[in-house]
Amino acid sequence: MAEGEKSPDGLDLSKEWLQAADSRAELLLYLKEQVPQIFCLKKESSPQEREEIMQSLLFHPLECFLFGEDPQEGLEKLKQGSTSSQLCGRVFKEGETVYSCRDCAIDPTCVLCMDCFQDSVHKSHRYKMHASSGGGFCDCGDVEAWKIGPCCSKHDPGAATAMVTDECVLEPELYERAEKLFRVLLHYLTDFLVWEENFELSAELQPRQKDNAYYCVLYNDEHHSYDHVIYTLQRSVNCDQTEAQTHTQLIDKEGRRAVKRGTLRSCQQAKDLIRSNSEHISLQPLRVEILHAAIMAHQTFALRLGSWFQKIISYSAGFRQAFCQVALEPGTDGDRPCLISRLMLHDARMYKGARKIVHELIFCSMLLETEFKRQFAFEFTKHFKQLQKDFIHDDHDRSISITALSVQIFTVPTLARQLIEEGNVIKVVVDTVMELLREHLDDNNRFFFLGYNSDKFSRIQVIFHDLRYILISKPSTWTDELRRQFLEGFKVFLGFLKCMQGMEEVKRQFGQHIAVEPEWEAGFSLQIQLRHILAMFQDWCSSDPEILLLAFKECHKDLMQCNHQPFRREAIDFYMCKHILHVRPYKVSQEPVSIHLPISRLLAGLYVLLCKTGAIGHLDNPEIYDYTQLVEHPLRCVVLAAQVSAEMWRRNGLSLVSQVYYYQDVKCRDEMYDKDILMLQIAASKMDPNHFLMLILLRFELFDYFNGSCSSKDQDELIQWNRLTEEMLYLLIVIVGERYVPGISQVTREDVTMREVVHLLCIEPMAHSSLVKGLPENESHETGLETVISKVATFKKPGVSGHGLYEVKKELQVEFNPFYYHYSRSQHSKAEESQKKRRTHEGNDKALRPPLPPAFCPAFSNIVRLLCCDIIVHILRRVLQRAAEERATHWTEAMIQRALHVIGQALLEEKSQLEDSTVEEVTFDFSLKARRIGSEHGKSMFLLLAKIKALPSLEAQKDMVKWVLQMFEIVKCLREKSSPTASMSVETTKPEESVQDKEKAERKRKAEAAKLHRQKIMAQMSAMQKNFIESNKMLYDNMPDSGMQGEPVTIADSLGSGNSSSCPMEQRELCVAIGPQRGSTPAERELLTCILCQEEQEVVAQGSAMVLTACVQRSTVLTQCRGKILTNRADGSGTSYPRFMLPDLAVGTHTGSCGHVMHATCWQKYFEAVQNTTRNRLHTELIIDLENGEYLCPLCKSLCNTVVPLIPLESLTFNYENAEIIGQHLTMPRWIQIISARIKGLKSFTQDNDCSAEGNSAEGETGLCGQGQPDFRSILSYGVQEPRKFSDSIAQMLVVCATTVHRVGLQTAPNELCPRVPLMAWNTCAFTIQAIDNVLQEEEKSLFGSLQNRQLAGLKAIVQFSASQRLKSSQTVIQRHFTDMLGVLLPVLSRNNTPSLLEVDFFHLLVGLVLSIPSLYQEEAVDLQPSAVSSAYNHLHILHLVTMAHITQILLSSTDFNLVAGGEETEEVRAAAELHSAVSQHTGRLVPDVSGSSVAERVKRGIEPFLRCAALFFNCLTGVHPPEELLSTSVTSQGQMEALCNYLALPSNVFQLFQEHRDTVNPLLQRWCGSPAVTKALKDKTQTVRYPRRRNRLIDLPEDYSALLNQASHFQCPKSTDDERKHPTLCLFCGAMLCSQSTCCVSQLDGEDVGACTAHAATCGAGVGMFLRIRECEVILMASKTRGSTYPAPYLDDYGETDPHLGRGNPLHLCPERYRKLNQLWQQHCILEEIARSLEVVNVMFAFEWQTL
Repeated sequence: MAEGEKSPDGLDLSKEWLQAADSRAELLLYLKEQVPQIFCLKKESSPQEREEIMQSLLFHPLECFLFGEDPQEGLEKLKQGSTSSQLCGRVFKEGETVYSCRDCAIDPTCVLCMDCFQDSVHKSHRYKMHASSGGGFCDCGDVEAWKIGPCCSKHDPGAATAMVTDECVLEPELYERAEKLFRVLLHYLTDFLVWEENFELSAELQPRQKDNAYYCVLYNDEHHSYDHVIYTLQRSVNCDQTEAQTHTQLIDKEGRRAVKRGTLRSCQQAKDLIRSNSEHISLQPLRVEILHAAIMAHQTFALRLGSWFQKIISYSAGFRQAFCQVALEPGTDGDRPCLISRLMLHDARMYKGARKIVHELIFCSMLLETEFKRQFAFEFTKHFKQLQKDFIHDDHDRSISITALSVQIFTVPTLARQLIEEGNVIKVVVDTVMELLREHLDDNNRFFFLGYNSDKFSRIQVIFHDLRYILISKPSTWTDELRRQFLEGFKVFLGFLKCMQGMEEVKRQFGQHIAVEPEWEAGFSLQIQLRHILAMFQDWCSSDPEILLLAFKECHKDLMQCNHQPFRREAIDFYMCKHILHVRPYKVSQEPVSIHLPISRLLAGLYVLLCKTGAIGHLDNPEIYDYTQLVEHPLRCVVLAAQVSAEMWRRNGLSLVSQVYYYQDVKCRDEMYDKDILMLQIAASKMDPNHFLMLILLRFELFDYFNGSCSSKDQDELIQWNRLTEEMLYLLIVIVGERYVPGISQVTREDVTMREVVHLLCIEPMAHSSLVKGLPENESHETGLETVISKVATFKKPGVSGHGLYEVKKELQVEFNPFYYHYSRSQHSKAEESQKKRRTHEGNDKALRPPLPPAFCPAFSNIVRLLCCDIIVHILRRVLQRAAEERATHWTEAMIQRALHVIGQALLEEKSQLEDSTVEEVTFDFSLKARRIGSEHGKSMFLLLAKIKALPSLEAQKDMVKWVLQMFEIVKCLREKSSPTASMSVETTKPEESVQDKEKAERKRKAEAAKLHRQKIMAQMSAMQKNFIESNKMLYDNMPDSGMQGEPVTIADSLGSGNSSSCPMEQRELCVAIGPQRGSTPAERELLTCILCQEEQEVVAQGSAMVLTACVQRSTVLTQCRGKILTNRADGSGTSYPRFMLPDLAVGTHTGSCGHVMHATCWQKYFEAVQNTTRNRLHTELIIDLENGEYLCPLCKSLCNTVVPLIPLESLTFNYENAEIIGQHLTMPRWIQIISARIKGLKSFTQDNDCSAEGNSAEGETGLCGQGQPDFRSILSYGVQEPRKFSDSIAQMLVVCATTVHRVGLQTAPNELCPRVPLMAWNTCAFTIQAIDNVLQEEEKSLFGSLQNRQLAGLKAIVQFSASQRLKSSQTVIQRHFTDMLGVLLPVLSRNNTPSLLEVDFFHLLVGLVLSIPSLYQEEAVDLQPSAVSSAYNHLHILHLVTMAHITQILLSSTDFNLVAGGEETEEVRAAAELHSAVSQHTGRLVPDVSGSSVAERVKRGIEPFLRCAALFFNCLTGVHPPEELLSTSVTSQGQMEALCNYLALPSNVFQLFQEHRDTVNPLLQRWCGSPAVTKALKDKTQTVRYPRRRNRLIDLPEDYSALLNQASHFQCPKSTDDERKHPTLCLFCGAMLCSQSTCCVSQLDGEDVGACTAHAATCGAGVGMFLRIRECEVILMASKTRGSTYPAPYLDDYGETDPHLGRGNPLHLCPERYRKLNQLWQQHCILEEIARSLEVVNVMFAFEWQTL
């Protein structure tokens, strides 16, 4: 049926349906007929075609039915009447970046999508960004989610239209039709999505005749890997690898796929095969179903219907409400759940694609309507237990489970309250967890997790998130119902904690080591999950005094019911210091003990809250609380940790060590260790202090030890007692000193965080992220660090690497407590060491005094009585007495240190009490007891302190003892109300002086020793220097007296001594590199040391070869056409590259060296050894490609792939007289004639038959100078000499290097006989010089003198290697190359394929011509090369010709001259204008009148890079020193230009060249400009390269990283239409955005599948790449298909740290210095080196497949 006829059909149909008595039956009848004809046919139609048919035959009639008219018109009317929604509701895809505001979000789950965030007020707040795990939606517009700024500017409803959208705006008939249609279709959709394999079609949908067409459908699961499924399919349904891969990918993506169509029998066979084949691999078979074709068709349509519903709902809020109404209406037959519940309950059995559709439907309907969201929440809560059970047995991730929706419901504060009040959701959630964990309960009703299933367990733990969501915002007002239901939930929660109280008890192993490590992770992972929930329950309780009291009583009641760890014996009396303790004996080291005591700890937390809020006063009969009983279990736990620390439980294995570690670790300590200390403090405040200390001694098993009733000779036992004493004293320090808990003392949460931070920074300066890790997080993942950090620390910014650090402020270091209870053992010793160092540095003593703590709150003020009771004095005396008796085995320094700290705490307490009240009121009498008790035997604490002060073994504690004695004196004076005595002050200063004197003397002695040592070394060095000078006398003969910083000064040997130094002017003139005035090459002896054998050797041409390590690589650093790649692999002479480098320098060959020297023989041995040994190493091939000759430099580990032989410069005395005479004859025209004659006589030239026709009229053109016709051998008459001879080893190394350059540069097989080998050597020489000049200009450094030694050595070696290349190649080949290259300059010699002026890079041409011209001197019988003078003239004329051609090239490629005539009319300006008009005339361009000065300016700017490169080249070639002006950057650009021209024997006005050689150049100029290629380029306005060339830099990146993320979020992969997660990756060379690590963008490179980045790097960076992975926030460096490494992104947060994978999510900003460093890495060709280094450091076992990126 034609397109035009379809539309009326839809309308007619819809009218029929409307008028029918039973519209539902009519609709279903239509679907029954149409759906199987569109979907699942034998012949698969294209998706596009099927979509069109479905649109016209199915959706169009349905939409007509809905609107009652043409859908377009109906939609227009709807749009006019409705306003836009205030809610954004964008559903996040996996990996999408979302933003949360730390200042305004109600909780961390409130997030914004990228677009809303960019337009919101939160952009300027403290925000966090992270990648979504998929499934959530944007909370923009939700008033309950944000404290301020709930809407972005797009969704801000404004005052007038606020919330209009929530009212139904549909006409009643339209709403009715919508309801009717939605009901039918949603029932249809639900029936087919919850379909089971054995269901039959209902009567309405049963086809007339049932054909035997079935599908075998394979479902996704998480047990089988990709490869398993591919293997199974290949074996079961006869498909090839590619087809199986496609099936598998789609199964993974959509959740299922029909893998076979056929008869029922054939599908059954396939099903059996798939099940049996997959069972071999995994214990579970794959899920396969057989579905009839009609059912399959209806299911496919039902899925498509889901998307259609989303589209329709989005048209209007009325449609949305109608849909919700239908979805949530209860089932017809009473107990049947509503449609949406049916879909939810079947969620775990649905496949991925169906789940996604259902979840999206819920998102875009019920979650956007307040009332329906409430109804949905109650449905969800009603089925919560069943849904969670299904999720536990499901194997799909939570992100695609319906249970993930809990975050959308439970985090809404009003909804959470309603659910507690009406649905008691706390009870529901806890009951669910209890039921799922019931199987893990033991006989005592406590959890026991031996042999648990970790996957299942981790799924159960996720349910705790839901409890956290419900409790996330505590109520501001309480209703009676809320109280009742909350308490009900709290009791159920306590029931859960009861099962944890005392679980997994441990018993100390004696004799042999434990056989099997017990399970402990499960218990602690539960504890970590509960950590915030426990805190939140306490928070909720604290907000209502009534609830707090009831909760405390409930908690106490439950604790009393717990029956774990019963006492084995009855209570007995214990005596010490006339005090009696009546308590039951118990030994932690002998009886079972558990680390899990959540109820005891919760009780401690609630007790402190009671004290804080003052509700403690309302507690009924407080005498029923037996604190000895309450403190028992927490005390056992603390003792267990102490005994583990004292290594008494070593035989219990690592599991117990791990438990104790976590017990005190930042992740758990809030609700474990800290609460145990709290309970001990509560008991200490309520019990008699002597009894409390006796209980502690008993549980530490030190009671008898301190009572003097036990002694031992057993070393181990003594060590154990010592360690336990240390731990016990440490516990006392903590109980008395740790008061930074709100409720224990008057401190705020902020004070607590400040103290934590100070103590972390006292260990060492730390980065922000390290501080965050060291601080406990609250339920909103906040640590409170930002609010306090500026008060306690100063920030030091990072450099180009590393990160920013915080250092604690000086004035806060007095708060340092060496026994801070959150320090681990290693932190404690680090902190102590660094604080002692600091005090010594500041010139203070080393005493680490206890800081002054805040005062206890009244409820806890009794704790300080511990410090002055009889037992503590007894304990301290015993400890000090052991030290005073000097029985080494009975005490340790750590014990004394702790004892001194306790004494210090007691004295500080007494001092502050005496200062605050009168002596009579103060009952704290520690100092009196310390002086009195035991004084009759001379064993009072005070006297013992004086005794141990003199002990040499306690030297380290001397300062502390001294301070304690001073404190005694101060307290005594306060009691006597007198000032400290003179004697006391004298006594304390004397020892101090003596200590200082000692230290001074010690320092002086050390300084003397160091001075002697230095003198000795200097004497040795001086002797070595003398010896060296003796043995190298000739170097030092001409050394001037003013020693030039130890550098040998070399002067040309044979300049006549008379005239060489007489006139400074002449000396300066020698700074010319070429021509008749060229300077001499100084004779320098180069003595180098081989890095392998450490032997020295002089570099000589005839000696054995020394080589430099080098790395040859292709490069696009200088390219002017980023993205285009040269087809430089084509063979034959047809291509111009590598003979001519194009001016856009698209790809060059760079040779760099790290500057390390070896003997060639040593290198060969090393290389062979590397090849032999590394073949066996696992990941070596990732770092070095052995096949391609790669190795790492033995010294610096740089990546190398060849060596460059070192060839010494020939020392040269230049004969100026001879040069002058020759100069009179050898003018440029004459030189051209001689060269032309020589070339024409060469065989290689005459054999070529493609010479240009006008080659014969050369004589007439160049104009003879009247000296007779030059003949074939005229060239030899200007001076020849014998060529240099090289030793065999140097010759061999020349071949090695040249072959590598040729192989790498042309990406071809190694072939040393290829005629392009010398060309590649010259090209790499030219390109490397250009690259170095580019770097120098980029960094604004001087041309000479600023190169690093390694760069300079490498450059000289490469130039000399290239120059020597002609000696190893066939002279005929080189003559041929020379002729071709000269053809560009002299059209006489040009051939058909000679490029025009605009198609050549002239610096490459210059290098090629200079290095190949000596081949013309070759005679048949004898090897000859030009003499120094001949060379000087050859170089001069070549340079002049090339320079003029380059100037012409600059003029031809320039169009944008400055049209303003400016400045005075100088000679230069006139010459420039004349040249410009000549060029314009020859090209026929009508150029408006251009001022000569602008032409001159443009040419000088354009030619400067060429001259700089030429200067570098000739300097390395001839060794002539450059003029001073080129060694500094302070010279003006004009001065530099003149110096360059002088050095290169060019006139400083370069246009003068055209005047000087007018007769020669004019005809050439005409030919150059008249070339057809030039005319065409100018006519077509082809984009030619401009000079100076554009300097490449990495692309500009935005300052704010979120701008990049924004760019990435809008990135659409060009090759894919699905919404799967992409990895947008930015090429930093060219700015292209690529889709990396994705199958959609895989392409072929050299017959191998590679990812988008690898393919792009091949064209953009010649195989080298630098990419920024935007979502991962890291840079990828790439060197080839198999090698790459990650590198930190140049983005830092405000704390100077990078954030790979956006783990921390802080706002990031570009760091220009780091980006500059990346730019240098690229421009200096160090990417390969960086990758090799990073791979060396990271020992990768399994390689990352870089080619897939």
